[in-house]
Amino acid sequence: MPERWSNYMQVSVRDNNVDQALRVLKKKLQREGVFREMKLKQQFEKPSEKRAREKGEAIRRARKLARKKLEREA
Repeated sequence: MPERWSNYMQVSVRDNNVDQALRVLKKKLQREGVFREMKLKQQFEKPSEKRAREKGEAIRRARKLARKKLEREA
């Protein structure tokens, strides 16, 4: 496979079941954060707003990780 195709996502259509393949594709796109990224790029975001958003996201991720860690230990 050429190197330029490394960012492409592949979904197999089995038994002409396009609906299932579409659901799988949507789930993969959701997991990769493509929909979220598209929504963010629809409108200009000031650099200060971007920093604040990213900092908030990092805090939420850290809290979630700590919660899960605490859950596993209990």
